[in-house]
Amino acid sequence: MTALPVTFSDDQASAYDSIAEMLRGAGVDIEEGMLTPAREGGSGVMAVTGKAGSGKTLLLAELYRALAEAGMEVVSGDYESRKRRDKRTLAILAPTNKAASVLRLRGVPATTIHRILYTPVYDPEYERIAEWLAGEGERPVVEGLTDEALERAAAFFKLNKSMPGALAAAGLRGSDFITGWKRREEPLDIGFVDESSMLDDRQFEDLQEIFPNLLLFGDPAQLAPVNQSGKMVFDALPAPRQLNLSRIHRQDADNPILDLAHALADPALEFQDFERMVEDTARRDERVVWGQRVEVDLMARSPVLVWRNATRIRLISAFRRVYGAPEDALLEGEPLICDGIELPLKHRKKRLDLEARGLIKGAQVVYLGPGRKPGFSRLHVMGAEDPQVSAASIVKIEKPDEEEPFIPFAARMGATFLHGAACTIHKAQGSQWETVQVFAPDLFVAARMGRIEAGQPLWKRLAYVAITRAQERLIWVVRNRLSKPQHPLRVDDLRVAPSALVLEGEEI
Repeated sequence: MTALPVTFSDDQASAYDSIAEMLRGAGVDIEEGMLTPAREGGSGVMAVTGKAGSGKTLLLAELYRALAEAGMEVVSGDYESRKRRDKRTLAILAPTNKAASVLRLRGVPATTIHRILYTPVYDPEYERIAEWLAGEGERPVVEGLTDEALERAAAFFKLNKSMPGALAAAGLRGSDFITGWKRREEPLDIGFVDESSMLDDRQFEDLQEIFPNLLLFGDPAQLAPVNQSGKMVFDALPAPRQLNLSRIHRQDADNPILDLAHALADPALEFQDFERMVEDTARRDERVVWGQRVEVDLMARSPVLVWRNATRIRLISAFRRVYGAPEDALLEGEPLICDGIELPLKHRKKRLDLEARGLIKGAQVVYLGPGRKPGFSRLHVMGAEDPQVSAASIVKIEKPDEEEPFIPFAARMGATFLHGAACTIHKAQGSQWETVQVFAPDLFVAARMGRIEAGQPLWKRLAYVAITRAQERLIWVVRNRLSKPQHPLRVDDLRVAPSALVLEGEEI
């Protein structure tokens, strides 16, 4: 058995060895810490699957550390040195900003899939600073930048390994040093993809074009993408290429939230039995709450998870009403969810700018106020590496029993947003919050309907996904009530230095 830096369970250790064998076939020996030139064709795709708490993230983190120690160049998506094209490369990806941020909090330098598909184009003058920070060039002399500014950049990069953040620390804006974005031309070596249950076939094909060696980490109990007919991309892999982790890792063994999630696997469990289980757990463990109402203060940063769109819209309307939000404007601190980008094909570069700054479909943001131009909004992108941006925005506020959403303000085109005080469980996949509120009456309706998805009652799949979004605390809301807010909406905790990535140029 391979010598490991941590104590793994038997199935984790077996998966580690199988992956090590796959990597040896690609010219990377993590046992000996040796790299050989990349082999044509690579080793293909392998998947590590398992339910929440089975140790997938721990395994991913240990594999990352072993590859880094072997000399793999970790590609972050915000800068790549042209002088390192002969290096063996590793990228660690997630479908959403929030999922990537969960990995970064564990010390794993993850980025979004989009930031790997598209690479930034740096101005040659400022690229010399990036080369120096990356250890690939001499200390530059740049007109307009003092030695103190360069030292600030070096100190920031040493701690954070973010090139845009380092250049921002030197006093530069994104529009100074990033001139655009382009589709990746050069392939990479090895890709790790977390939350791979969210991948659709198109994204999977894009990743296979870039990575000859791809390792997927996913939970087969999640909800499949809506256009995948209940299937996940790793389902089609042959059995030897699917490594399943079945044991709950011991460090999560006393987690009542995971205990509830895994109880859903019992085929005899009915909805009423499960609710009694939640209520019993809440009596003995404060990490589970039997909620008589939705806690409105939490909705600003952690949306209520629902099944039905009608429920989502009603809760959003109630949220805005209790905070006294006007119909023709947003309050600072209101949560939004990016619903896509409405730009014609001729503005492809502007679209890439928006997406590279974290405004991908499904991104959760907090409204910070109007921008300097009409139709622009200042936003904080939750989970993004450089969170504060300004973008042309189209905000849609849906109302109960009205077909058309109300639009308090809008640019002619740009990023579109829905309100984010509540969201569907499908859209919540890939995200985690410290405290999660699950609107149980919706799941009761799903249970009454008797729908089956991928051989399992739909309500169980919905409950599993919703419950496992909670990191520390689960509130199982059983009544259609809303609490009164304890304090006004706030943004002071999100006030940080201006982002290096500001999108407030000419309105298009």
